[in-house]
Formats: sequence, C-alpha cells, structure tokens
Amino acid sequence: MSTFFADVTFSVNATTTLGEQAAHHARVKRLQVGDEVSLTNGAGSIGHGSISAIKKTSVEVSIATVLVVPPPLAIHLRAPVADRDRMLMLAEKGTELGIASWQSVRFRRSLSVSPRGDGPAFTEKLRARMIAALEQSGGAWLPKILDETSISSIEFSSDQIPIALDASGDPLTSVTKTIGARAPVVLVGPEGGIEPEELARLVDAGWRRVRLAPNTLRFETAGIAAVAAIRSTHQGEEE
Repeated sequence: MSTFFADVTFSVNATTTLGEQAAHHARVKRLQVGDEVSLTNGAGSIGHGSISAIKKTSVEVSIATVLVVPPPLAIHLRAPVADRDRMLMLAEKGTELGIASWQSVRFRRSLSVSPRGDGPAFTEKLRARMIAALEQSGGAWLPKILDETSISSIEFSSDQIPIALDASGDPLTSVTKTIGARAPVVLVGPEGGIEPEELARLVDAGWRRVRLAPNTLRFETAGIAAVAAIRSTHQGEEE
C-alpha cells in the first residue's frame, strides 16, 4: 500500500487533497481511483482510505479511518556538518528509526569538507529526504529540524541524557541500560573524530563519551548504529 505525506489534520469521511508530487507518484505507481492508500502527517496520525480522484497536479483521498500513534522514546540526533550526501543518508535512516529531532553541528573539521551539507537549500533537501523516508517506512512522526549550531551551543535539558560518540568512551550498553524515561541526545562527530579540545569542552558541559565498536566508524554508520541500538533496547523494555 502506498503512503503519502500530508501536512494536515486527518478526519474520518473527509477528503484530503495531495499535491503535484503525489500526482506524479500515483502515475508512476499506476494507481487508480479506488485504490487503497495511507496518509501520514508526521505529527502522529495515520489515515487510511482510498483514492477518489487523480488529476494532473493533485490526488484526492477519501479517509475511512484515522490511527493516532503515540510517540516512541524521543531520540535526538546531533549530526556533524559534513559530506552532504552522507548527511542525507543519515537523516533518511534516522527518520526510519524514529528520531525525534535533528540538528546539524559545526565542528572544526566541518570547515574543510566540500561539498558539505549546510545552509537553507540543504535544509530543504534534508526535510524532503526525511519525508520520503517517512512515506517509505509508513512512520507517523517526522523529525523536527533545529537550526544549525556549534558544539558550544548544543542544548539539552535535565530530562535528557547527552551522549557523545567517541572511540575511547565507555561502551554504549553502559548507557542504554540506564536511560529509563530520559531522552537520549546522540552527538556524532565529524569524519576524523572530534578534536581533543572540542571533546574536553563537551565533557565539561556534561556530555558522556560512549563507543560503539573497537574500530573507527564513518559518521553516518555511527549515527545509524547508535540510534538503532538505543531504539532496540528501549523497544525490548516496552515489550
């Protein structure tokens, strides 16, 4: 069943109109009037219904049922400003794994990367990739994209646990066992790792250093692995 993103509130027996991108997708998929589809608004609602009209620049969907999905444990991802294609991959996989928010972080090593993912145009691409991942996975929650920041300006609250991925840190399992109801904030460093001075500043600010493997991982691999490990551990506790 095809899933479409619609940034609206769903209502039973109402008709939701999707735009040109959905119309193109419907033609590519050879969807027809009467076919069943799902809608996700990225805010916790999944609508199920059928196509009532397919036009050149729009698709109309009649909603039969609406499912409200509670948010999972909030996992906040803080990713390095780095190679833009690899950042997009991390954002895509993070969305599939249900991250609650994304924030790009500038490190010293970010300055030497080209082409790197930063600026308003990249943010638009980032959101588009996240929406595509949400549609593909059938998820209900779209990550919130926060403004780009530096390591000295990353914020976290008392009900969150800040985790900085570092090859010389404690095992990640030592943290996942004690998360409880606290929302983890996972900081992934740039290619080549976080520089010692930056790492010291993070530790002074309350970040806990954790490692995933004995060898060095690419930043997108580290981010995906960390989120997956935390999600799996928490999911197991819920079950």
